Amino acid sequence: MLEVAALNTFYGQAHILTDIALTVGGNEVVALLGRNGAGKSTTIKSIMGLVRPRSGSIVYDGEEILGAPAFRVCRLGIGYVPEERRIFTELTVEENLEVGRRPARENAPEWTVERLFHLFPNLAERRRQAGGRLSGGEQQMLTIARTLMGNPRLVLLDEPSEGIAPLIVEQMARVIAEMKREGLAVLISEQNLHFSRLVSDRAVIIEKGAVRFAGTFADLDADPEIAKTTLAI
Repeated sequence: MLEVAALNTFYGQAHILTDIALTVGGNEVVALLGRNGAGKSTTIKSIMGLVRPRSGSIVYDGEEILGAPAFRVCRLGIGYVPEERRIFTELTVEENLEVGRRPARENAPEWTVERLFHLFPNLAERRRQAGGRLSGGEQQMLTIARTLMGNPRLVLLDEPSEGIAPLIVEQMARVIAEMKREGLAVLISEQNLHFSRLVSDRAVIIEKGAVRFAGTFADLDADPEIAKTTLAI
């Protein structure tokens, strides 16, 4: 569903991503791992069209989207959950979800408010509460739910477990598993190796803006030096 090749992204004169390559198949969850500053978020933003790469290729569902504006990428069926959450704090949970509503999409699951409340029971209990009064973990859930209201086929999750309570992290893992069961493809930017193991089929590790490993977690376990040198604090 997604194929990224030879992707190079700069911030000014700073070369942030160097020849990044990764793939995400339909109904697959892939973890993009790396330390803070490794280039994970820049990779996600480059795919989404929020940062314009200088060269490379980003093919989604057979179509080249390198350089496409973010609104067009979204309309093609890619959903984005930013690390910063960016909910509408003065709107209620229900109103935040309605902001994300888009028509049903061919070959994609159709999400409704009630389906999402079943998936996120915490949000159902707070449906008329202002988004700004939710906990950090609940705001993260709301951001994911709002993205699903767009009925995407591929979801880009940027640091979904960052700064949230362990109980919410467990709920997040169940949500991602449900997304996969519904046929969604998911690319997760993460630092949390344990969380990534719970939800992902494969891993791609980047360090200093370049891919250092791509494979299964069994492959990663077979060479523990890789995780030690690229992920350990």
